[in-house]
Amino acid sequence: MSTIKELYAYRQMIFSLVKKDLRGRYKGSVLGFMWTFINPLFQLIVYTIVFNHILPNNNVNKYYLYLFVALIPWIFFSSSITIGAASIVAQKDLIKKIYFPRMVIPISYVTSCFVNMLLCFIVIFAVIFVTGAGMNFLALLTLPVIMIVEYIFALGMSLLTSAITVYFRDLEHILSIVAMAWMYLTPVVYSKDIVPDKYLPLFNLNPMTHIIDCYRTVLYDKQVPDLSSLLLAAGLGVFFLIFGTLVFNRLQKHFAEEL
Repeated sequence: MSTIKELYAYRQMIFSLVKKDLRGRYKGSVLGFMWTFINPLFQLIVYTIVFNHILPNNNVNKYYLYLFVALIPWIFFSSSITIGAASIVAQKDLIKKIYFPRMVIPISYVTSCFVNMLLCFIVIFAVIFVTGAGMNFLALLTLPVIMIVEYIFALGMSLLTSAITVYFRDLEHILSIVAMAWMYLTPVVYSKDIVPDKYLPLFNLNPMTHIIDCYRTVLYDKQVPDLSSLLLAAGLGVFFLIFGTLVFNRLQKHFAEEL
């Protein structure tokens, strides 16, 4: 509770860091903030060509939409753990100069990535509207809950990795490889239905499997997601948030010396 109270006291600093990151992310580029939409759109085009035309993905109808509703949440999660891992090291000068709850830094990075995802959802809804795919407004009511569950899981992973990276700098580079492998072990570019039964227990241990399934159920299948799947994802997310917080609080005592 003391950690929560302290973070609340420094909420204005979190907002300031989020705004600074969003403004500076594409500073100096010609297209500027438009890259927020261009990057996922180009990834969508590449994956659609590869998995829908070169390597057909089990004849999924409207594969571009099937992929897009999973790809945008995945980009948020992947960015959170890869960028978030280096967040403490990137702000070493700030950490050495003034006191503030160190947890503010990974929180601001993950929140910045989350805002980017919300903006990209504008494109998702535009695609759904233009293609006439339709929406279930009752199912859409569960979308904020799914987003919060993913945010909690991403934040927990970011807290964990950012603290460890201060002591083990190679983790930042290792995570780039892990994120790529993790994506292919999560049903983002393919359907979970094609996974052999013997591997399903392993896939179900992955919180992102359930989170991606929930996004697809709401936005592609236009149905209310299975409550048990969402609760399992939420439980795993809360576990990693608590674990990440405990590790972060234990390791942050010597951040200044290590940096």
